[in-house]
Amino acid sequence: MRHALSLPPFGELSDPLVLIDLAVAAEEHGWDGVFLWDHLLRPVEQATLIADPWIMLTAIAMATKTVRIGPMVTPIARRRPLKLAREIATLDLVSAGRLTLGLGLGVDSGGELTRTAEELDPKVRGSMLDEGVRLLDSMLRGEHVVHRGQHYVIDGITLAPTGVQQPRVPFWLATRGDNLAPLRRAAKYEGLCPTVITPERLGEIVEFIADERGTLDGFDFALMVTPDHPFEEYERRGATWAIHEMKPQQSVSDIMRIITTTIA
Repeated sequence: MRHALSLPPFGELSDPLVLIDLAVAAEEHGWDGVFLWDHLLRPVEQATLIADPWIMLTAIAMATKTVRIGPMVTPIARRRPLKLAREIATLDLVSAGRLTLGLGLGVDSGGELTRTAEELDPKVRGSMLDEGVRLLDSMLRGEHVVHRGQHYVIDGITLAPTGVQQPRVPFWLATRGDNLAPLRRAAKYEGLCPTVITPERLGEIVEFIADERGTLDGFDFALMVTPDHPFEEYERRGATWAIHEMKPQQSVSDIMRIITTTIA
């Protein structure tokens, strides 16, 4: 099982130099990935200082050489597919092919949907995600895309350059709860990123994905975890990544301690 950090670029971590230091330390201490929360607003009690995660990821890419990077996760519903595709391709080039793209519905816990008049209905956001991820898949493969859908229009566009990884960067789809639709969506791509679940539930999900895909080759199960989770049991059930999620209230020194001691 590989181990990654999930860092919120809020508060002290909204300082690019601080976040870069943490990412470099993670690489030096054997971590396999450094992923960032993708939020524009958070509850006031959680964070008022917030940095753009995509610019921060670019800075991390320039300061590291081996760790995988990416947003965990980006909601397509508040992005434009063409703009997002350009950012993905460029960041994959900057990182020399180390980008993993986390995608999901998004949440409104900080008001980033309501306060900017974005779509609130989760079923509609799910439809936007389905349509948007298909467009990203096509554009990042370098295909000539002509599309007029329910939510998006791409009128005869061929993306270039498309990045380093072939046929494109891997997509991990976020899931929560017991709804099967997100699992079926994820099975079409390269990975699943569920919220914290029991090892038994993970085993059920792994079986479901295997049935949907016909194979688990090239597919990742990336779990959000805390230090008290039974990593060996998760790995036995099929987990390929443990994503250690840091919380906004954690200090830089606390996160650095975790980086230097957790997987040593």
